[in-house]
Amino acid sequence: MRILRQRHVCERVGYSPMHIWRLEKAGRFPRRLKLGPNSVGWLAEEIDDWIKARVAERDAKLTEKAAPP
Repeated sequence: MRILRQRHVCERVGYSPMHIWRLEKAGRFPRRLKLGPNSVGWLAEEIDDWIKARVAERDAKLTEKAAPP
């Protein structure tokens, strides 16, 4: 199990810390883990799964558009 710190999560998904926070609050991004009084992290596997789900959504939309009526 690997934990990613905020800087790495931001680099990995291309979002700012504030945008990640908003997505978390809306239930649309994996929740952070409290590691200590002043530190948080995210499970790398959950971030990877979230990215894979975004790719699957994109591919599903492309497949829908490509299918003949």
